[in-house]
Amino acid sequence: MITRRNFLRSTNAIIALPALESLGFRRFASAASATTARPKRAVFLNFGWGVTNETWFPDLKQTGSDYTLPEGLAPLARHKADLTVVQGLANKFANEAHWGSTFWLTGANRYAEPGQSFHNSVSVDQVIAAELGRDTRFTSVQLNSPDVKESGHGPGLSLAWDARGKPLAGLDNPVHAFHRLFSTDTTPLAERQALLAQKRSVLDAVLTDANDLQRGLTKTDADKLDEYFQGIRDIETRLGKDEQWLNIPKSKVALAEPKEGLSGREEVRVVYDLIVAALQTNSTRVVTYRQPVSALLQSLGLKVAAHDMSHYTPGDRMIASQKRDLAQSELLAGLIDKLKASKEPDGTSLFDHTVLAYGSNIRTIHYLDNCPTLLAGGAAGLVRGQHLALPKNTPLCNLWLTILHGLGIPLERHGDSSGLIKELRA
Repeated sequence: MITRRNFLRSTNAIIALPALESLGFRRFASAASATTARPKRAVFLNFGWGVTNETWFPDLKQTGSDYTLPEGLAPLARHKADLTVVQGLANKFANEAHWGSTFWLTGANRYAEPGQSFHNSVSVDQVIAAELGRDTRFTSVQLNSPDVKESGHGPGLSLAWDARGKPLAGLDNPVHAFHRLFSTDTTPLAERQALLAQKRSVLDAVLTDANDLQRGLTKTDADKLDEYFQGIRDIETRLGKDEQWLNIPKSKVALAEPKEGLSGREEVRVVYDLIVAALQTNSTRVVTYRQPVSALLQSLGLKVAAHDMSHYTPGDRMIASQKRDLAQSELLAGLIDKLKASKEPDGTSLFDHTVLAYGSNIRTIHYLDNCPTLLAGGAAGLVRGQHLALPKNTPLCNLWLTILHGLGIPLERHGDSSGLIKELRA
């Protein structure tokens, strides 16, 4: 018989936390702390509609460290020695040219479940979060743009998908993200405790009702009920974590509350600031962000629709696509600047302990091969300062698997992976 005690026991095993800095186990900038391994972080940034094929990708004849940054990546020149551009990656099951993010981190086959037209699997950020997110207030943070529907992202509530392949909700604008991450909850402690207790009570009632349904179910219905129970377990895990952090104030940051209505270029810049602050304060160690494209074009004064831009030919559409690439690269360069400028107690930088993956599931127009991919940061021990040209249609999930191994999570496979990318391993 499944009881609340069984669930809570398994939940406690999942959310048991080690000695946390926020609970009083402080690390000080001393000779002793310098020998302590700094926490690793992972950031995944995705955009829809691809890139300008002719001016974003490096020349395939120039590989290794001796290559010329193409026009679309030129704003990243000051970071060239610390980033790697990878060509040849693809998700073999991808068949939707307007879904730049839905399967980007999963590599799933949408038709893998017989009789269903849509199926997904766990995203790599959530695999990482299950390991790195145990010590932080937020196991992972999913960020979105209000512009997501016009930016070629496809189904999903964020870039993240849980272990059942179900979408995880994201924070839809910088103001919501700021308050969720850093604003103090002024509700009295007793009321917050009572609210959590009420949620526990509701779960108890739901479990009782669900248990009563178990007898005499068909296999199909039993499978559905098992999935339902897993959802309940997930909720209890989140409640357990809320209880762990109930008495611990949120971290203070120097950032001001973002203005309402931020859009396009300014939205991305502010969200990047929030990402750095979240990592600096150890509020989370895993972040994903579905970026705007349509609003970015508007903020650049471009009148071309994002979808039309992706079907560019020489002229206004191609010019818009190239300007989009430049703006995105400039913003990314600014993010890397901030990660490098954020110093750790041992004198290293936040950049040294973060792996950053930037790209899309779409190359350009309706082409789903050679997914644009840029990597930076030192957390996963990847080769930097390189242009790698891999064999055509190398599984994108081989990259995610290589990152997992670099972060100390040695899974045998992820999604449709076929192995590690040896050229990326330092």
